[in-house]
Amino acid sequence: MKLQVKFSLYNAVTKIAIILLLGAAILFSLEKLAYNQLDNRLIKKKNKIIKNLTDSEIDSLLNNQDSFTDYNILKEEFIVLQDIPDNQKDSSAIVYTERREIEGNIEVYRILNYKFSYHTNWYNLEIGETMTTLQSIKNSIRFYTLIVLVIALLITLVADYAFSNYLLKPFYMIIDKKINKVDDPLHYNYQNIPTTTEDFKMLDNSVNTLMRKINTLFALEKQFIANVSHELLTPISILSTRFENMLNTPEIPVEHENKIYASIKTLNRLKVIINSLLLISKVENNQYLKTEEIDLREKLTDIYEDLEDRIADKNISYHIDIRDDYRFIGNKALMHTLLMNVINNAIKYNRDGGQISITGNFVNHKYILTISDNGFGMSEELVENAFDRFKRGNTEENGFGLGLAIVQSIAIFHKIDIEIKSVEQLGTSISLIF
Repeated sequence: MKLQVKFSLYNAVTKIAIILLLGAAILFSLEKLAYNQLDNRLIKKKNKIIKNLTDSEIDSLLNNQDSFTDYNILKEEFIVLQDIPDNQKDSSAIVYTERREIEGNIEVYRILNYKFSYHTNWYNLEIGETMTTLQSIKNSIRFYTLIVLVIALLITLVADYAFSNYLLKPFYMIIDKKINKVDDPLHYNYQNIPTTTEDFKMLDNSVNTLMRKINTLFALEKQFIANVSHELLTPISILSTRFENMLNTPEIPVEHENKIYASIKTLNRLKVIINSLLLISKVENNQYLKTEEIDLREKLTDIYEDLEDRIADKNISYHIDIRDDYRFIGNKALMHTLLMNVINNAIKYNRDGGQISITGNFVNHKYILTISDNGFGMSEELVENAFDRFKRGNTEENGFGLGLAIVQSIAIFHKIDIEIKSVEQLGTSISLIF
């Protein structure tokens, strides 16, 4: 999982938790605040009534035939005044919720009950407001509060994602440009990625330092292989000449002649290895030009003519199905070596009477050339290490394990991707993706 996704998930979880707690606190407080607000309104009405109370007002309220002496059309409010026995004790106003019937309609009211004396007479005052409106207001507030919280959550999540994307952009640029897209230390770009974050600057500089060391070691290795290869070819050539001259010596014993032949054969094997290493070194050092137009169909036909005798010796069925012609600019000699090594392996590690199939066509705007056989195949471990030098898929066959290493170097030189699929005893399929 990407670091940015983890940041976003963490921010999302924490903000959801905070908003849920905040929403619960608001909704819980809303009930209490609503009741407090309504109770304060009832107390203010009570104080206003008591302050402005007169004898005529009391008589009007007491003599009114309707028990609910003051309420609007919607029956949202009422005021009741009742004469009660004297000698009552002073008490504070009591507020409670109760169902009351008004003209046949039962409503839930918040009622303030207050006992007071006026000119030595005691009265009981009730002021009520319906709870229906209050409940409607609370529901509306809850709904809009929920909408506001959800919108706030979405805005913060988008803002956090955008900010984390902006913050981590240099980090992903370092990973992408300086690690993922680097296929050769020689092509590494040491230019620093623009960033104001000190941690990313440190990471960028550390990667640059590490790549400089790798580049130095890589160049030394290539130079060492090239130098050693050149130095070894001279004595090998001298020894080969001497052994050939010895074979021309008259009356040489047969046992000496056999040993000389074996020595020449060993020197030739060593010469092949050195030439292969030199080829890899030259390819990796970009000592070849890519200026020639290469026709894959034509090149495969030439290789078949070169290998026709070997294919016939193993009675292999050889089939080419090139649906789309493909031409590109490269190095003909190197591409000939690449295809020769792949097809040669398909012959070498195939069984007598086996099959080799070569197909080529465009897939998703890329040309894919696939060379398949039904030979001995390779294990998963060998597939993973197929491009390592001096490793071979079948130790019973002659070879030095440099064929696929050469193939990989030439493919990288031509910017060709390689995919290997192989199953033991079923065969191998190598795809070249142009």
